[in-house]
Amino acid sequence: MGADEDTRRLAAASLAAGDATGWFERLYAEAEAGDAEVPWDLPRPSNLLVEWARRAAVTGAGRRALVVGCGLGRDAEFLAALGFATCAFDISETAVRTARERHPDSPVDYQVADLLDPPPAWRGRFDLVVESNNVQALPPPVRARAIAQVGPLLAPGGTLLVLAAAATTAPADGPPWPLTRAEVESFGTPALSPMSIEEIPDADDKLVVRWRAEWRR
Repeated sequence: MGADEDTRRLAAASLAAGDATGWFERLYAEAEAGDAEVPWDLPRPSNLLVEWARRAAVTGAGRRALVVGCGLGRDAEFLAALGFATCAFDISETAVRTARERHPDSPVDYQVADLLDPPPAWRGRFDLVVESNNVQALPPPVRARAIAQVGPLLAPGGTLLVLAAAATTAPADGPPWPLTRAEVESFGTPALSPMSIEEIPDADDKLVVRWRAEWRR
C-alpha cells in the first residue's frame, strides 16, 4: 500500500467515527512504527514557498513566523534559515516529537496545537503565517472554521501565504480535497489586503494545479 492509500485509509476511518483530524496522529504513529508512509515527508521545503521567498528576496531579520500544520518541519526549518523566529505547530504529538528529533539543534519552537482552536495568545502575534496544504486535508464541513482561524494570527503589517491544491488526480473521496477559488479567497478578512492569488501547474505532476495566495495586514 502506498503513501496516498495509507492517508485515505486512515482518514476514512477517522471521518467515519466523526473525527475530522484524529487521522493525522494515527498516520504519523503508524509511519513511526513502519506500518505507513507520510506522503508529504519530503527532504526539502515546499517548492512554492521557496520560489516565493526567493522571488521576493524574503529575509526574516528576527521577525516572527508561524507554520500551520508543520508536519516534520521541512518548511519551518527553511523559514528559520531565512532568519525568522519561527514557531511551528501540528495537531499530531508524534509529528512534533519527530520534528524535534530530526532537528535537534533547531531554533524552531515546535508545539502541539489545533488549528481549529489555536492558543489565544497567538492572535495578532506573527509577521508571517504560512498555511501549506493543511486545510485541503480537512473535509469541507470543517474548512470554514479552520480558515477563519488563520488570518487573525497575523500581526499588523504581517503577511499570510496560503499554498493548496487547486486541482489534482487524487480520488474525489480524498484527502486531499482541492480548494475552490472561493475557499482560497475566504482566507482574506476585512483586515487583510489581497496581494496575489495564483494558479500554478505543479512542476512534478502536469495533472496537478496549485494555489499560491498572499495577503497583507
